[in-house]
Amino acid sequence: MLRKSSALPRALAIVLATSFSLPALSSQNDLGRVDNFVLQDHQGEAFELHYNADAEAIVLMVHGNGCPIVRAVWPALNAIRERYEPRGVRFFMLNSNLQDHRESIATEAADFGFDLPILDDRTQLIGESLNLSRTGEVIVIDPKSWEIVYRGPVDDRVTYERQTREAKVSYLADALDVVIGGPNSGKSIAVAQRMSPGCIVNLTQRDADHGAISYSDTIAPLLQDNCVTCHQQGGLGPWAMSSYDMVHGFAPMIREVVRTQRMPPWHADPDIGSWQDDRSLSEEEVRTLVHWVEAGAPRGEGPDPLAEKLTQAPAWPLGEPDLIIEVPTFEVPATGVVEYQYPVINNPLDRGVWVKAVTVAPGDRSVVHHVLAGAADPGKPEENQDIFDNYLIGYAPGNETQHMPKGTGVFLPPGGDFLLQLHYTPTGKPTSDTTRLGLYFYDEPPKNFLRHTVILDPSIRIPANDPKWSRSGYLDFDRDATLFSLLPHAHYRGRSATYTLRYPDGSEEILLSVPRYDFNWQRNYMFEQPIQIPAGSRLIYTGVFDNSAQNPGNPDPNRIVPWGQQSWDEMLYGDVLFSWNDESSDQPIHDYLRMNVAQMYGFMDRNQDGVLHWDELGEEMKKSLESSFGELDKNGDRGLSLDEYMQMYQDSSPTTGGR
Repeated sequence: MLRKSSALPRALAIVLATSFSLPALSSQNDLGRVDNFVLQDHQGEAFELHYNADAEAIVLMVHGNGCPIVRAVWPALNAIRERYEPRGVRFFMLNSNLQDHRESIATEAADFGFDLPILDDRTQLIGESLNLSRTGEVIVIDPKSWEIVYRGPVDDRVTYERQTREAKVSYLADALDVVIGGPNSGKSIAVAQRMSPGCIVNLTQRDADHGAISYSDTIAPLLQDNCVTCHQQGGLGPWAMSSYDMVHGFAPMIREVVRTQRMPPWHADPDIGSWQDDRSLSEEEVRTLVHWVEAGAPRGEGPDPLAEKLTQAPAWPLGEPDLIIEVPTFEVPATGVVEYQYPVINNPLDRGVWVKAVTVAPGDRSVVHHVLAGAADPGKPEENQDIFDNYLIGYAPGNETQHMPKGTGVFLPPGGDFLLQLHYTPTGKPTSDTTRLGLYFYDEPPKNFLRHTVILDPSIRIPANDPKWSRSGYLDFDRDATLFSLLPHAHYRGRSATYTLRYPDGSEEILLSVPRYDFNWQRNYMFEQPIQIPAGSRLIYTGVFDNSAQNPGNPDPNRIVPWGQQSWDEMLYGDVLFSWNDESSDQPIHDYLRMNVAQMYGFMDRNQDGVLHWDELGEEMKKSLESSFGELDKNGDRGLSLDEYMQMYQDSSPTTGGR
């Protein structure tokens, strides 16, 4: 795991294991500059180079499975790590081998005790940019300029099939002393680049003629298929890919956002799950696009498909809706905090309908952070109405349209109201927003209800200056269910999120991992094939939060952060869409009260042992249960099971039937 230093940063030295087999050079630090990048390590955690700008130094060795040089050099690297890590140096490895993959890298790491994050450069783009040639080498980078100041071996002890008992010279330690302060502080690195032994890294595209990549036949179609949906006139993107000239002008920016995985806005771990509407680029598409940019983004011969097929983002991408609901116009001020708005809009229909899809069309995208929409039931008291009972959609950039999974729908009874929640964020100038909802109906009732719930914890308090604080909640399924989609949600401090399904036999499967959460995109991940959840299973949601100064979006790292609706507070919030297998559209069985109670139980049971112990209760609940706890504990195990906890609510609340 990434280890943090509390020391104040003086310099950043990044030892990127490169294998550049060259003779010893002069002490001139002219080895180039390292651009920012994002990679996942062998355990699926995201690493961003520039995030580590607060470190005293970072050491990263080029790794390769099966390489005896790497294995032989590891003890020396680890010894240096033990000396320099307390001084703020961070250590990593980088694997750019074609033949290695995350699972095999993890196996090698476990077998040989490599307890460092090993970054998986599966596209080889980072290895190419660092001009790697052999494993076992290191690079040192000065963070003040991101320039490489040393590249070469760790020391002089290991060579091919030979190694001495002790090293005479420790090149890496000497370089680190120059950069972060030590016996060599104030001196220059004697030799900035040295020949280093290692296994050859096969960078197959390094010498290819990338200038021959066709804009007309390859790049423009790639952009049309993956990017133009947002980057068109009236789309979400800030500029339209309307011609070669536009793309050429933004080409360096395209390279940057692809290398740092800011674009395309798809954040699911590519090794976990298969998803509908997957917006990610394939490894080959990433290589092709970046290689073309690095070759100068040549125009080449042929037509310009982007200019020939100019598009305008439609207001309703699914066509004209069956019903359009217009939200009352809201005046958004230039600055300040806008409290959440909760408009209630009358349902104009005099008949019940089944909704199969919903689209949200903001009037001013720049200020509409999110929209939640549901429908009230005229048969229930107003105080028992909840926007999530008949949940229609949660809109945010990246989730503008909700298709109900095949065979499911949301029923809107006649005579009720639409319940909405809107979050506005001022942008520096006053504006008006008139958001609209477009609803699409089934001609015939679907087979089943689409059900919605959230795994949450409103009791979170994220410690100040903690870069990696995590909290989990869960939901137990007491009947067989079908899981359709998952949506992780947090605010500015969200770092990563995972959903794990624990089966009745105790085995576990990670269903979704988002290693690098991005608050700007609230993506709903819809399974390509729905997941079957057996009765007795537990769905666990874990959120990780970064409340450190290194988080560029953090409003105040010195603050203990509570749950709250505004973006400077936080949420542990895992959205879930599912259906009950034994429910049907004409025979509803959904128990709203039980789901709400199970939701609370899942975050209070801190150790997740299925028993709510006395010391897990909050102070207010302890006061209310002080005299009745023993009576509620029917089986006498000094804790409350979900059924026992549920009984308490059933005794105090009217029975809630299904619909």
